[in-house]
Amino acid sequence: MKRVVVGLSGGVDSSVAAYLLKKQGYDVIALFMINYHEREGVLTSSCTWEEDSLIAKMVARKLDIPFHIVDLSKDYKKRVVDYMFAEYQAGRTPNPDVLCNREIKFDTFLDEAMKFDADYVATGHYCRKSEVEVNGETIHQLLAGKDPNKDQSYFLCQLSQEQLSKAMFPIGELLKPEVREIAREQNLPTAERKDSQGICFVGKVDLPTFLQQQLEPKTGNVIEIPAAFMEKKKQLEITEENYRKLCFPFPYKPWNGEVIGEHEGAHFYTIGQRKGLNIGGHKEPLFVIGTDVKRNIVYVGEGQNHPGLHRKGLFIANEDMHWIRTDLKMKVGEKRDYDIRIRYRQPLEKGSIHLREDGAWFLFENEQRGITSGQFAAWYDGDELIGSGVIT
Repeated sequence: MKRVVVGLSGGVDSSVAAYLLKKQGYDVIALFMINYHEREGVLTSSCTWEEDSLIAKMVARKLDIPFHIVDLSKDYKKRVVDYMFAEYQAGRTPNPDVLCNREIKFDTFLDEAMKFDADYVATGHYCRKSEVEVNGETIHQLLAGKDPNKDQSYFLCQLSQEQLSKAMFPIGELLKPEVREIAREQNLPTAERKDSQGICFVGKVDLPTFLQQQLEPKTGNVIEIPAAFMEKKKQLEITEENYRKLCFPFPYKPWNGEVIGEHEGAHFYTIGQRKGLNIGGHKEPLFVIGTDVKRNIVYVGEGQNHPGLHRKGLFIANEDMHWIRTDLKMKVGEKRDYDIRIRYRQPLEKGSIHLREDGAWFLFENEQRGITSGQFAAWYDGDELIGSGVIT
C-alpha cells in the first residue's frame, strides 16, 4: 500500500483531498505545518495557526488518520518572508505563494514527509498531474485544474520534475462546489469554512504595516505623469532592435510630470496599485504606473486606461527562466508561441517567447496591464504549464 502524507491545513480543500485518498485505498497520514507566528500587520489575526491546527486535527480524527504537527517557521521566514522584504526593498513585487510552494510545501515539508516513509505528498491545490514518455524517460506534466475559477497551477509554476514526481493533487479533477458537497456529505468540520485569503500561511495583511517590520518609512514625492506625455511615445514596430523599449518599463524622470503629493516609501507601492495614495482632486482614480526606490519617487497616472499601465512585452533573464518541461527547453535564437499568464486568475494571453543570449523576450498580441517586476510569468501549451520565470 502506497503511503501519502497530506498537508492538512484546516481548510476544506485539503480535508477533501485527504478523504479522497483514503477512499482510494492509500495509507494516509496528516501533517499540519506551522509556518508563521508573527501577527503584526496581519488583518486576519483572529484566525491563527492554533485554530487551524485544532480544526485540522478534528478532520483527521473524523477520517481516522494519524495527525502530526511540524514547525517550519524558521525555514519559512528565511526562504519566503525575508525574500519578500528584500524584493520590496529593491522595488520589486514578489509572489510569496509561488515561493511557498517551491521552497516549503514541496521542499522542506516534502523532506519532513519522507521521515514518515511517504511515497507521495498531497495538497489541496486545484491542479492536475500527468505523465508522458520522452525518449524512454518519464516526464511529469503539470496541468490546470478542471475548475476554471479555481485553477491554481500558476502557484506551482516553479516546481521541478523531482518535486512533481512526489506530488499528488486529489481534487484537481473537481469543481469547488463539488468539493464543498463532498465535505458536507462526509460531515467534515471544514465543510462550511471560508477559504483563506492573503499571503500563504500569513493571511490577509495591511502591506505597509507588514513591511514596516523591516522596511523604514521614508517620505518622498508622488509625481503625476499626464496621459498625453505617454501618448506621444512613437508607436514602435516589433523588431529585435525595439525589444528593450517594448518590454521594459518607461524610464520616467522627475521632470516628466508634476508633484501632486507625498508618500511614505516607494518600496511600499507596486505597479497598478490604486489604494493607499490618498490624493484627491481627480475625476478618475490614480494608479501607480512606476516606482523609483533610489530616488524614492512614486509615479502615478489618472484612470485605469492610462497608457503607462500597459505594455507590449516583458523580459526574463536566462538565470530566472525555469522549465517544468525540461525536454522542451528553448535554444538561443528560437521563437515559440505560448499562452502566457502574468498573475493568478488572469486569463491566458497569446504571445511569443524569443530566446536570445541575454534572456527571453516575451511579446504579447495585446498590450498587458500592470506588468510588474518580481512577479512570475508562466507559459502554457493548452492545459499544460510548461515553464515560468521572474519578470525583470
